[in-house]
Amino acid sequence: MALRGKLWHCFLDEASGFAIYARFYSVKVDLKKLRPMILKRIENRAKEYPISSMIPVAQDVLKARSLLIQGVSTLMNVFPVMACKFCPEVYIGEQGHLIQTCYGYKRRSKNQVHEWISGSLNDILVPVETFHLQKMFQDVIKHHQRFDFDRVPAVFELCLQAGADLDEENLSSSSWKSESTFSGVHGTKSLSPDELKFIATGTLRAWEVLRSGIRRLLLVYPAKVCKYCSEVHVGPSGHKARLCGVFKYESWRGAHFWEKADVDDLVPPKIVWRQRPQDPPVLVNEGRDFYGHAPAVVDLCTKAGAIAPARYHSMMKVQGLPGPTGVKS
Repeated sequence: MALRGKLWHCFLDEASGFAIYARFYSVKVDLKKLRPMILKRIENRAKEYPISSMIPVAQDVLKARSLLIQGVSTLMNVFPVMACKFCPEVYIGEQGHLIQTCYGYKRRSKNQVHEWISGSLNDILVPVETFHLQKMFQDVIKHHQRFDFDRVPAVFELCLQAGADLDEENLSSSSWKSESTFSGVHGTKSLSPDELKFIATGTLRAWEVLRSGIRRLLLVYPAKVCKYCSEVHVGPSGHKARLCGVFKYESWRGAHFWEKADVDDLVPPKIVWRQRPQDPPVLVNEGRDFYGHAPAVVDLCTKAGAIAPARYHSMMKVQGLPGPTGVKS
């Protein structure tokens, strides 16, 4: 005890030379008195939005989204898309691969061969919906209010909050539904390789503009994603609708655990296996360490002749070694 007291006095002597003081106190805060001040600050903050410099970015994102849906729909009429019947796996080609990565219905089995069916636009451009807010800074949506708000694409909601010009008629209609509006260019089968390459290049450019624009908007406008499921909320705070479907967290009654959202949460890249020129006609399980990957949009556009950006080359393994040539008999 004497040694401890001596060390404590030495520490106080040293600290006094730097004017360091310890202060212990307890303050009771009356939240009822602070509430008007907090609401006033939120109201003043809302006056700063939308930011005028970000309105053109939001407009470009909406245009790029429309061009992307149009281009992908057109290319899908030429290049078939296959989707697994029991898991979200997607493959772009005449027939699916034989790589054993299917985890089955409700993950009851693992490392199985996929059962392929014809894919749709939503298999390439994964729809991500969120609640549409009347204004950016509004009261948090309660669980019993979940049916009082429309569900719209998350990119759509982000651009609306960023000041994109869109009338209420288009918002309330089904015009933003990807599959119901865009069916691709008519007469796609008669397009020449040069025309397909032109469409693929424009589609890939729209994909890059869409993602870069969303990345810029997320630096200014808040968006949340659930830590345990794919639910997205565009706004300063997440909603309180108990919709989380992760069963291991049932004790939380379906409440979401919100964290900051990224561009991949609003526009999932949907990574697929990619067949390179040096690969066999059908990808087999023995060569899964050799094959490359790519976002589904990038793979679809490159098959039509577009040149992929350099940042995807390492993922695509463009110059990688070929895998096995076929299935063992």
